[in-house]
Amino acid sequence: METEKLKSSLNELLASAGISINGKNPWDIIVNNDEFYSRVFTNGSLGAGEAYVDKWWDCPQLDEFFARLLSANLENKIRANWKLLTEILLTKIFNRQTQALAFDNGQRHYDLGNDIFISMLDKRLTYTCGYWKNASNLEEAQENKLHLTCKKLNLRPGMKVLDIGCGWGSFAKFAAENYSVHVTGITVSEQQVELGRKLCAGLPVELKLMDYRNLDEKFDAIVSIGMFEHVGYKNYRTYMQIVQNCLKDDGLFLLHTIGSNTSLTTTDPWMNKYIFPGSMLPSMQQIGKAIDGLFVLEDCHNFGTDYDKTLVAWHDNFVANWDKLKDKYDEKFFRMWKYYLLMCAGAFRARRNQLWQMVFSKNGVQGGYDSIR
Repeated sequence: METEKLKSSLNELLASAGISINGKNPWDIIVNNDEFYSRVFTNGSLGAGEAYVDKWWDCPQLDEFFARLLSANLENKIRANWKLLTEILLTKIFNRQTQALAFDNGQRHYDLGNDIFISMLDKRLTYTCGYWKNASNLEEAQENKLHLTCKKLNLRPGMKVLDIGCGWGSFAKFAAENYSVHVTGITVSEQQVELGRKLCAGLPVELKLMDYRNLDEKFDAIVSIGMFEHVGYKNYRTYMQIVQNCLKDDGLFLLHTIGSNTSLTTTDPWMNKYIFPGSMLPSMQQIGKAIDGLFVLEDCHNFGTDYDKTLVAWHDNFVANWDKLKDKYDEKFFRMWKYYLLMCAGAFRARRNQLWQMVFSKNGVQGGYDSIR
């Protein structure tokens, strides 16, 4: 009887998003284990994600399921339970992005294995949103994004550029090869540094294993692509102060980050536990507070819908190349990674998440900044 009540309650909630249980649409969910209902109502999104990985439920088109779910704001209709309240309290008390934790958080995702990312990403290993304007595939979209970023920074031969959160050196290599600049990149992932140094060999590129809080050097331009999501709201101001200190007076700083429509101090519990521990999406208000008195905002460009296309392309690559990975990673990992990629795609499709490229100067660009699209 209890299961039927829970099923009825969930069915009613999902119906407001146009989703059915055991329905015929590709975004409907198929329940394989009736324990799924109590797991969802007890543990929320964490329970739903874990139940999917355990095959308690399926959905032919997960990305569209999440897009519909998030567009309907269903989470606001479900009262938060004590476990979620505890999680919120813990993040308010503790700084989960300290220097010690930054390395641990980074390694738990980026050091899973380079083979995963080689199978999933473009040839340059660009693990951030592509720019799909005039692009017909992932390779073109990522090259577009890298050119766009370099042009927004007004890179010129001989400039010293800092890349905070350099990954495998995708931007550093591209900028050195195409814009003749010298790039210093930093990351907290050992595997990224190891492979990145090989990929950038022979170029004026130096990749370092270090935390941004240890930076103390001047640069002509600074870029941070897809790293600010790991900084944490308690550290936003410190991050901006360090960037301001490292940027020459006439330099530009480009921040490329996923953004939230509302100011948050927590992240999705499932995502925090299994994919990006310690991650947090900044809001426009939080970024504005962090730069107050430090920077002039010269340009803000939102191309968040391009992340939907990027994530679907990553998902398709991951699935297509699974045969190369399955001897090392089990089926639970396969389902977990699919869930992660398609959940994120749905969030961007629903316009719940944004992708901002912001250009800052220290004193304002004389005569004005020319926005590039």
